[in-house]
Amino acid sequence: MVVDESHATMPQLRGMYHGDRSRKLTLVEFGFRLPSRLDNRPLMYEEFEERRGQAIYVSATPAPYELTLTGGEVIEQVVRPTGLIDPVVVVKPIDGQVDDLLAEIRARVAVGERVLVTTLTKRMAEDLTRVLPGGPASRSSTCTRTCRPWNG
Repeated sequence: MVVDESHATMPQLRGMYHGDRSRKLTLVEFGFRLPSRLDNRPLMYEEFEERRGQAIYVSATPAPYELTLTGGEVIEQVVRPTGLIDPVVVVKPIDGQVDDLLAEIRARVAVGERVLVTTLTKRMAEDLTRVLPGGPASRSSTCTRTCRPWNG
């Protein structure tokens, strides 16, 4: 058995029986279901454990439960299922970053490509909006003729 996202799945399995029983008991007590309805239920956690057999727990953040079962032994798996390779990361100094960004945008636009700029903070995004081509401060910029806004 493979349990994906086990740090979330295992607690959900533990709670299934109790949530199901609570809901059905209310229905039985108020006469909306027959008492035999309680027999049709998910496994109790202990019953699941008895039937589990061999299991692989897959989790980016293993919980104490998984670590206990493995004796603390964790195997790291790096998977890129889409076939994409990791992008090249270039770290540049803060000085002149806006001018550098504008130069990079112009280089991409010159070869007919589009540009997506992401920021770490809302303030940084607001600051860039004021200076980027097409923004309020650059309506007369030469790049506004070649940079077309994306209309979705």
